[in-house]
Amino acid sequence: MATKKAAKKAPAKKAAKKAPAKKTAKKAAKKAPAKKAAKKASAKKAAKPKVKRKPNAAFMAPKQPHGPLAAIIGDKAMPRTEITKKIWDYIKKNKLQDSVNKRMINADEKLRALFGKAQASMFELTKMVNKYVK
Repeated sequence: MATKKAAKKAPAKKAAKKAPAKKTAKKAAKKAPAKKAAKKASAKKAAKPKVKRKPNAAFMAPKQPHGPLAAIIGDKAMPRTEITKKIWDYIKKNKLQDSVNKRMINADEKLRALFGKAQASMFELTKMVNKYVK
């Protein structure tokens, strides 16, 4: 009987060894098409010539600031993007950004004339600047 039990255990071990081999073969078969798809996708990307993005001419047109805006950034004509950048430089230099809610800007005397109120949101900034740009 001892030989029969040993004979029964031996095939079970072989079956256990073969099962993982089948799984790895299936995994390898699944990975191969994924690699080919990735190569095809990269080949398509390489085929397209990369075009630099052009800035919108309306943003780059020089605008003349006047009134309270000129008192903050100067009266020299510059693009809208540069105007916004200079306002943010002024805000950060004078530490006017609210410490609790960073989206809010606390106005000093110059900014109060521009905003028309004591505190404004950063999202309102361009709307308020447009009033003082020609």
